[in-house]
Amino acid sequence: MAKMKTHKGAKSRLKITATGKVVGKKPGKRHLNWHKSGKSRRQKGRDFVFVKGEERRVHQLMPYDV
Repeated sequence: MAKMKTHKGAKSRLKITATGKVVGKKPGKRHLNWHKSGKSRRQKGRDFVFVKGEERRVHQLMPYDV
């Protein structure tokens, strides 16, 4: 059976920490920011840690990138 391929979109957007947590950026910061409050723009700039259910899916997309 062939090896599982890494999902390149997930690899470019997400990072798996040494402890196995999945870290990414919050959505909604790319464009159309003029009508968003400064508070929401600042909060979207930070990283966030995925919950366990999402984490499992990401580990399936990126099986070798730890």
